Amino acid sequence: MSKVFSLDTDKRPLNPVHPAQARQLLRNGKAAVLKRFPFTIILKESKPDESVETLRIKIDPGSKTTGIAIINDTNGELIFVAEIQHRGFAIRDALT
Repeated sequence: MSKVFSLDTDKRPLNPVHPAQARQLLRNGKAAVLKRFPFTIILKESKPDESVETLRIKIDPGSKTTGIAIINDTNGELIFVAEIQHRGFAIRDALT
């Protein structure tokens, strides 16, 4: 399951939140949508002293696709997963 990235009013990163919690924050007017992909919300209040967990980016390069994952370093939880399709093969296959 993907989590929703979140920022405070000063655009400092916060811990990613569960999609249901993000919907609640948006519905109650405590947050607004900053970006649609990856889905990111910005809170309408500042949280300067909130501790943020460390995240790690893992990349799995392949010949046709590249996998990207963001993982919480402390508990191993999957935060975000994406796959990038390489365009060079689409062009090569179209020519043959």
